[in-house]
Amino acid sequence: MSAEWQMQSAESWKVTLPCNRAEGELLAVIEPELGIDPAPVLMTSEPDPSRPDNWQFDVYLPAEPGPDLVAAIRALVPSAGDTQPVIERLEDQDWVTVSQRWLQPIRAGRFYVHTAAFAENIPADMVAFHIEAGRAFGTGHHETTAGCLEMLDRMAGEGLRFGDVADIGTGTGLLAFAARILWPDARVIASDIDPVAIDVTAANMAANGVPGDAIALVAADGMDGPALRAAAPFDLLIANILAGPLIALAPGFGAAIRPGASILLAGLLASQADDVLSAYARHGITLHGRIDKGDWSILWLRSAPVKGA
Repeated sequence: MSAEWQMQSAESWKVTLPCNRAEGELLAVIEPELGIDPAPVLMTSEPDPSRPDNWQFDVYLPAEPGPDLVAAIRALVPSAGDTQPVIERLEDQDWVTVSQRWLQPIRAGRFYVHTAAFAENIPADMVAFHIEAGRAFGTGHHETTAGCLEMLDRMAGEGLRFGDVADIGTGTGLLAFAARILWPDARVIASDIDPVAIDVTAANMAANGVPGDAIALVAADGMDGPALRAAAPFDLLIANILAGPLIALAPGFGAAIRPGASILLAGLLASQADDVLSAYARHGITLHGRIDKGDWSILWLRSAPVKGA
């Protein structure tokens, strides 16, 4: 979450609307452009587990929203229909804590991901990461990120060893941090199309005691960056983005990995998995493992090894 808000405004506002599960899960992955700066913070939650399709959509803003902004927010959740949004002024409140209250710690494999509100009583037998919700995706609280942590842990549990790792679309840097813990001798590079995500990752490295030279950070669109090309080929490539970009990146990913390499793909709905797998199969990269979490799939793919190896 942007510190710019605290510097620019002593108050904040919240717009709340109902949404369905599909909308809530999609909004947890994408970052809609609402045309204001600093960008609002979008949060989705499931208030009542007994009603799994009834979700809530909260938008935190640095100023009172006008009619056009309210209309743009309403357009993000068509299922709300004619429901009037609840618009609240949060003056003199710790709005960061308010917006993060529901973000309980996450256990995924050997990893424990928490915000500052849950920094105490960390399990001694788990690797903890302090990741605040904010301007970049990947706090560990969405099924895709938590599933990626579980799959990385599974890879390590099966005895795989990696020397060159790339996390494409790194968001908060969480998956790159996990890879570095699991394979401490590996060279790790993390990239994102959004320079803000690179700034967030650098801040999270400092917050988690990751040395500044332990992970190379690059702002790049997909594999289109000289630093990424120089670091290739990779034996582990991670991409937790969306199905469309994953399909478009299949040729570039295929050209950037070694024979027998692993690719971890997420950010796709289970209904999109076959299309994603087909795109990679054309480059000799096939499914090795899969985790389904809710409507989302996490795919572990491997390229064909060198014959005779």
